Amino acid sequence: MSRAGDAAFSYNRDQSVDKASSCYRMQFKSTKFFDNFFKIRDTLNTYYNDSHELVYSQKNTDEGGYYSVDKLTFTYGGENTKIHSLRYTPSRVRIDTVLTVEGDVADLLGAIYYLRGLDRTKLYSGNTYPLTVAIGRDLVRIQFTYQNQAIVEYGKAKYSTRYFIIDIYDEAFESTKTSAEVWVGDDDNFLPVKVRSKLKIGYVEVYYKESSGLSHPLKCRIAM
Repeated sequence: MSRAGDAAFSYNRDQSVDKASSCYRMQFKSTKFFDNFFKIRDTLNTYYNDSHELVYSQKNTDEGGYYSVDKLTFTYGGENTKIHSLRYTPSRVRIDTVLTVEGDVADLLGAIYYLRGLDRTKLYSGNTYPLTVAIGRDLVRIQFTYQNQAIVEYGKAKYSTRYFIIDIYDEAFESTKTSAEVWVGDDDNFLPVKVRSKLKIGYVEVYYKESSGLSHPLKCRIAM
């Protein structure tokens, strides 16, 4: 399977969105080889409040001449979460609907940051964590399964991490079992360091790039 593209994670304090205090960003671009027939330049921004609740997300899609913007607004109340999902292109609105979910829910990028809410001191191999992900007008079921501790090397950096596999029940992925993998830094920040997803066109790797305003030192980074 060929590498379809690479992406980078970043985290910063951000109050540009109402009720939000922090923003997680992922920027993706296809490799030069895949650019020849399917060029992709996507950006995802996910916003949380001080209570670590997901309040808003936006995905800007630029794929092979197709342009769209996806906006998800999350409202919490009682046992259910309501999500206003809006998708539009330069010519028209394609999706404008409200989804209702009972239980834990996130957007595509927030699904990775959902792991930050886990107590890493109580992780045991085989532990599973189900989650619902809102994508357009769909609610996609995924499941994280904790595996073990692992070392991740990228460029000149090395990190101690906790390793999870992800089962994603959606036709866009190559398979439902182990559709993706995620390595989360093994310190009190519990930030994602690496994500690897298998798609129909190849695989995508995402790496931690930078952060600011962290609550704890980045102790998972190992001196080289």
